[in-house]
Amino acid sequence: AMRQLVAARDWLHVIQLPAYAPDLNPIESVWSHVKRSLGNLAVTTVDHLAAIVRNRLKRIQYRPNLLTSFLAQTGLTLEPEPP
Repeated sequence: AMRQLVAARDWLHVIQLPAYAPDLNPIESVWSHVKRSLGNLAVTTVDHLAAIVRNRLKRIQYRPNLLTSFLAQTGLTLEPEPP
């Protein structure tokens, strides 16, 4: 069903990744970056921690060079491979 869905959409390009490849997943770099900023943080509640994590993720959103570096670290690109 997924192959048919992909084949029906010319604009959609799928890149097959190994089942477990954290080094090819840019989100791993995002979480690593966020966790480093929380290293010496003392929070009082889970809600406080969640608010801080949301704040850290929001900050990343406004740093395009940082986002680009997370993708570059994987060796992947946003450009589809030529046919």
